[in-house]
Amino acid sequence: MKETQFEILSTLLLKDYCESISNVMIRKFDALKDSELSADAFSFYTSVSAVFSSKIEGEEMELDSFIKHKLMGVMFTPDHTQKIDDLYEAYQFAKQSPLNADTIKQAHTLLTTHILQKEQRGALRTGNMFVTTNDGRIEYVACAPGNVKEEIDRLYNDIALLFNIDLSIQEVFFFAAMIHLVFVKIHPFNDGNGRTARLLEKWFLAQKLGAKAWFIQSEKNYYTNHQVYYHNIRLLGLEYELLDYAQALPFLLMLPEALVIDSE
Repeated sequence: MKETQFEILSTLLLKDYCESISNVMIRKFDALKDSELSADAFSFYTSVSAVFSSKIEGEEMELDSFIKHKLMGVMFTPDHTQKIDDLYEAYQFAKQSPLNADTIKQAHTLLTTHILQKEQRGALRTGNMFVTTNDGRIEYVACAPGNVKEEIDRLYNDIALLFNIDLSIQEVFFFAAMIHLVFVKIHPFNDGNGRTARLLEKWFLAQKLGAKAWFIQSEKNYYTNHQVYYHNIRLLGLEYELLDYAQALPFLLMLPEALVIDSE
């Protein structure tokens, strides 16, 4: 990649990251294909994405039940399916849409249909945001509300810039994971930030590498290793203004590790 000045994305670890991605991983990506269960009105891997991304946030529905719900019309109580259905629709929307500030807003609006009040869907937060542990301890202080628009605009500008740059497959994976991480750290919305960040990661991959990127089971990998996932996010520090992206490599490498799932 030619030398590029980004507004917010750090390239400090880019060389080390690319050297860590083996040709085996690249071949695994090239070998990805859709499931035989997918049909015109149903996507198996979109179901995998929606279910496991939602399970990271505490939803309890299992993949098998959701597939029966989407593919066979099995009815569950609305509370059991609504949030996952909404996220499924956001992924389907992303597959048909360019990745930019406006479409990210639309995707967030879709995936928070049963999470946020209408006026908060797709709207940047105006209050402080803290990430807390189950026992109520603050473990992360997100970007100050007065700086949210400036910081998220910087990220969106960098994403737009990346679409005008030729990248190797290793570099695409690096920036996809970095977009995920920076978005989570800004925490621009009142809720749905994790779901949106995981969608953005895969959306960027698909825009740069093609539709087979939607078959990567990254959300499943993050859920299966969710304690490690959160630990790696926390490695950067406890306050937005003091984040150290030199500590990001363990998190960034979780994305290509998901390719191992796809071969099992």
